[in-house]
Amino acid sequence: MMKIPNLTPLLRPVFAGRVRAARSWEGNVRRVQEEQLRRLLHLARHTAAGERHGFKAINCYEKFAATVPVSEYADIRADVMRMVAGERDVLWPGRCRRFAQSSGTSDGKSKFIPVTDHSLRLNHYPGARDVVAHYLHLYPDSRIFSGKAFILGGSFANELSDVPPGVTVGDLSANLIDAMNPAVNLLRVPSKRVALMADWHEKLPALIDAAIGQDITNLSGVPSWFLTLLRQALERTGATTVHDIWPNLEVFFHGGISFVPYREQYARITDPSRMRYLETYNASEGFFATQDVREPGTMRLLLDTGVFYEFLPLDAVGERFPEAVPAWKVEPGRTYALLITAPNGLWRYAIGDTVRVHCADPLRISIAGRTRSFINAFGEELMVHNADAAIARAAEATGAQVLNYTAAPVFATEHTRGRHQWLIEWAVPPTDTGIFARVLDEALQQVNSDYQAKRSGTIFLDPPAITTATPGLFDRWLESTGKLGGQRKVPRLHNDRSVIDRLLEIN
Repeated sequence: MMKIPNLTPLLRPVFAGRVRAARSWEGNVRRVQEEQLRRLLHLARHTAAGERHGFKAINCYEKFAATVPVSEYADIRADVMRMVAGERDVLWPGRCRRFAQSSGTSDGKSKFIPVTDHSLRLNHYPGARDVVAHYLHLYPDSRIFSGKAFILGGSFANELSDVPPGVTVGDLSANLIDAMNPAVNLLRVPSKRVALMADWHEKLPALIDAAIGQDITNLSGVPSWFLTLLRQALERTGATTVHDIWPNLEVFFHGGISFVPYREQYARITDPSRMRYLETYNASEGFFATQDVREPGTMRLLLDTGVFYEFLPLDAVGERFPEAVPAWKVEPGRTYALLITAPNGLWRYAIGDTVRVHCADPLRISIAGRTRSFINAFGEELMVHNADAAIARAAEATGAQVLNYTAAPVFATEHTRGRHQWLIEWAVPPTDTGIFARVLDEALQQVNSDYQAKRSGTIFLDPPAITTATPGLFDRWLESTGKLGGQRKVPRLHNDRSVIDRLLEIN
């Protein structure tokens, strides 16, 4: 292992400028955000989207909001597929050669988000830079650049069968790693070859091989995935904590899913007095926010990294021309659906997340959830339309009939992996609920690529478990909540156990 000199004192002043920039936004939210909007409209004025919506004539936010409709992925799928096929100047100028595959759409198994050169240069990489900048500011004693970053990413496995030559489709992290400046690879592990491996049976031991023996100072990735990897590293080495393997490890930059269910489990395998955590909001659509205070729970929105934000009152979700709120008019304490306009050709795009505003200036948020019912406890992004389709397929295959159901995560423990628990009230039960569970699992993998990735080889996620509900359980629960009647609604999916645990108590 080659010892890296401590470059942190040398690099700290470079990053300090970004903290000063963030402070300069205070009192200037409107000016900073309108600058982003003007630049985006100018760059895309000659695209098909620009011609369609008359970008050349838009000179203020109010006209932008009145002219450009809010869109979801179903509205832009045809344009994106034109871009995948190689067409230029569709949603963004030039030809896009990278696309981030993600689940969670209502009209298909996967969505494909353009990752343009501008989005890399103006947003994704500057967002990562700002994370480090705020971390260094919060912890003056950091020696983060005295060793290497251990970055856990995905692959270019994808659902498209006819990707043109020169076009890459896969996880956002795979695109970011592949396009990264080669100089950065000197300060990170694993190698690009290992990082982009698609088969997790091969990749997981290869990741551990690549990291053991290195001087790791920081981790970056999704909490559930990294927990599996770190536990296997402990098993491989016989170590008690990860600090026994990497004595200089100091921070985990995490995002993608809530860290709350995993915090205690990380505390068990680390030395809590030496381990720090920093939350990030880095989605396929863009890098939006980073934690900038030591206390967990909120993140500062990145206002000058190429993204224009709008905040949609929840009762206006689904409207094409809603009364949205720009960043300079948000109200603390309110929860909004997030709209973005970004340098990847997403215009007033509803990404499906809801955020709670904690402070208006500086603008700090937390991720409140999704605009629709979902489970994303392990990065699987399971949506109701996925669940409905899979339940129907399993019922048909087993001769069962389902009256009602709900599902929720069962979080991993020190000795078990996570899984989904399905509470089902049958009209006609299957002969064997084990067979129903197997067919359900297979169907979910067919309709949701992210769930499929987490279930691959049962490395990160165990098979689903079925619990049979007593007859009338859901009606009794609805009655207990005062919602039995014409407006009765059973939440099909829930990202925590608050609903299912109450149902199980009644059961």
